[in-house]
Amino acid sequence: MAEQSRVAPVAALFKSPLKAVNLGLPSFAANLAAAGAEVVQVDWRPPAGGDAAVLDALDRIDAGPIDVDAANKQAVDILLAAKPTLIDIGVAAEVIPGMTSTTILHSGPPVTWERMCGPMRGGVIGGLIYEGLANDRAEAEALAASGRITFAPCHGYGAVGPMAGIVTAKMPVWIFENAAFGNRAYATVNEGLGKVLRYGAFSDEVIARLRWIETDLYPVMKKALKRHGPIDMRSVIAQALQMGDEGHNRNRAGTSLIIRELAPTLVQLGEPVERIVRILEFLNANDHFFLNLSMPSCKCALDAARNVKGSSMIVAMARNGTDFGVQVSGLGDRWFTGPASMVEGLYLPGYSAADAAPDIGDSVITETAGIGGFCMAAAPAIVKFVGGAPQDAIAYTTRMYEITLAENGAYQIPALDFRGSPTGVDVRKVVETGILPVVNTGIAHKEPGVGMVGAGLVKPPRNCFRDAVLAFAEAYGAPPASSRSES
Repeated sequence: MAEQSRVAPVAALFKSPLKAVNLGLPSFAANLAAAGAEVVQVDWRPPAGGDAAVLDALDRIDAGPIDVDAANKQAVDILLAAKPTLIDIGVAAEVIPGMTSTTILHSGPPVTWERMCGPMRGGVIGGLIYEGLANDRAEAEALAASGRITFAPCHGYGAVGPMAGIVTAKMPVWIFENAAFGNRAYATVNEGLGKVLRYGAFSDEVIARLRWIETDLYPVMKKALKRHGPIDMRSVIAQALQMGDEGHNRNRAGTSLIIRELAPTLVQLGEPVERIVRILEFLNANDHFFLNLSMPSCKCALDAARNVKGSSMIVAMARNGTDFGVQVSGLGDRWFTGPASMVEGLYLPGYSAADAAPDIGDSVITETAGIGGFCMAAAPAIVKFVGGAPQDAIAYTTRMYEITLAENGAYQIPALDFRGSPTGVDVRKVVETGILPVVNTGIAHKEPGVGMVGAGLVKPPRNCFRDAVLAFAEAYGAPPASSRSES
């Protein structure tokens, strides 16, 4: 009887409608469904995509002498405790350590003039004309190629810059201080959208706007900040997320909050009414004004978490239109790079993907810190700018929890029941899961001097994360299995 009771359920399986769970190739599930079976497709992939070298590296890291999880907790706790604060505005050459009259900072990892993409070359040309070091495009290009200009990443100087990220000696820069740890960060003033320097435009109109920022906006803002006092940017970003921003490509709320914060002070400075009116009109017309405040906020928060021994948390992601690069806390200032990707998105009238330059800019520092694309669920309207549907924004954010170390309770997302933003990208999780950080961004024209042509989403190259994990295993992992067996 016992034998019959065991056989009966097995026999019943073949008399019931077939129900299947398929792991792996969707084509198997499609064939079953076509035959009338009920099937559930599970999106399963082997860890690290089955890459033997990466799997070995991850095993060596786990077996190594360093407690990576403890190091990561230390690093992400520093990030979560950060208090980015806007304290002042100054002239780049006077406040950025190491800046000289012939230094030009740019976005992304290091890149030479010869390898620069079109919009970055356009930004350099405009910067040299603005500084008075060249009179026109031809002179600027000759000077840039001469070896007399020092090109360096913004990140190496504690700065960040959107798109081309050009910072030159005379440019006014916001000064941020991490009130919890004392380190500083810098960024230029956002010019607006369209034909602007950061998108590689360098027409007379662009240069005139930069000079107005230097001669009119800068001195008034300096007075206003001195009278107002420091601004707690963590609080402002938190409010902006509650109001529909994500801190990267949607900054309407953040810009409005800064106007509300500074407007009463501006009108009490005793400056000519016409000057204050123009400044307020400039701020009001530029929805991206807040971007150059959110970026250095994220930069000074992340820089405090650098150089934590044994931490695999990413402290910088950046692109220069040629390369995409990442830096890992436990690996110092070393860049791990891959080819900059093309952006998939929406284009302004008259432009298409054929006009686009590859991915460019330091603005992915926002995603690195846990806002921007990581907080798209807080800003469903962003999809009208970068493409997709509101449910896509929620899906992007939800997926980022799988590659991060913590949730930032200060940056809450209403659409996710006020869950904290996914924060602290672990390079190990990126390669193990195969999930790449989601990045939303603007699109620059591939030729110098044109400007912005669209906006969209971009996937970073996988190899920079892979290379970082392999280097991390060399630095902190157990010796390779072959070395251990020989010993």
